[in-house]
Amino acid sequence: MKNESTITLFCVLPFFTETRSKPFVAAFFFLIYVVGVLINSSIITVIFLKDNLHKPMYLFICNLSIVDIFYTSVTVPKLLHMLLSGNHVVSFSQCYTQLYFFLVVAASEETLLFVMAYDRYVAICNPLHYHRILCWRNCILITIGIWALAIFNSFLLVTLILFMSSCHSNIVHQFFCDPKSLTKVTCTTSQMFFVFMSLEILMFVFIPIMCTVISYVKIFSVIFKMKSVESQKKAFSTCSSHVTVITIYYGAGLVSYLIPPYSEVLDTIFNIVYTTLIPMINPVVYSLQNSGIQSALLGLV
Repeated sequence: MKNESTITLFCVLPFFTETRSKPFVAAFFFLIYVVGVLINSSIITVIFLKDNLHKPMYLFICNLSIVDIFYTSVTVPKLLHMLLSGNHVVSFSQCYTQLYFFLVVAASEETLLFVMAYDRYVAICNPLHYHRILCWRNCILITIGIWALAIFNSFLLVTLILFMSSCHSNIVHQFFCDPKSLTKVTCTTSQMFFVFMSLEILMFVFIPIMCTVISYVKIFSVIFKMKSVESQKKAFSTCSSHVTVITIYYGAGLVSYLIPPYSEVLDTIFNIVYTTLIPMINPVVYSLQNSGIQSALLGLV
């Protein structure tokens, strides 16, 4: 049975649809959003103001905070509007615009986390060549490359999704227009789409994870060979925050995409963790475990 149609409107239905609970849920997400934006903005501000933090590692941390602000800004404001207004109808253009920017920030964060692992690898395993390999010019080019790659990749993926016919339903059982939910309402997929998705997983998931693991295997092998316990502690402290962030990020992302298609409630819960809580946790992890950011924040108080 085929009932192909051109959908112009989507109905976004989160699992929390009780009228009484909507104000409390809206207040919860508003609090998460405000706290996340304030903490990330504080880290960006101190890195910008403190000259001693104008180093490659802190440039990448600053970029991570920018990505995390965009992460929540793509999803939470529209969710708050739906909860407070009761209007869950989203136009075709709004839905795919949200999808586009969500894919941009997702690809940016995945690439950036790998670059931060490479930064730690060079700093610990090749310290004498650190300033030559990661000079200011190279760091700027890397940052531009991260965003350019994410923007181009998102454009290709959204273009392919747009060419798929929607025939099952226009109801999105999620709190935003994410790729997994939108592909559920389509009935025709091209071979090119599956090829592109395979390349997508390879480029932004498998390769970064494998390269990050290899980097940290080499990093830890160098750390364990250090004779000074103080040097080992210092090296571990520079890596611990990044290891914590990538573990939380990839762990939540992996679980959310391994959830069976029929588990819509679990799918929504892990998407909430993935897209709203983690962007708020990331700066907390760095501010608590990075001595440079700690002292800079205390200096502003």
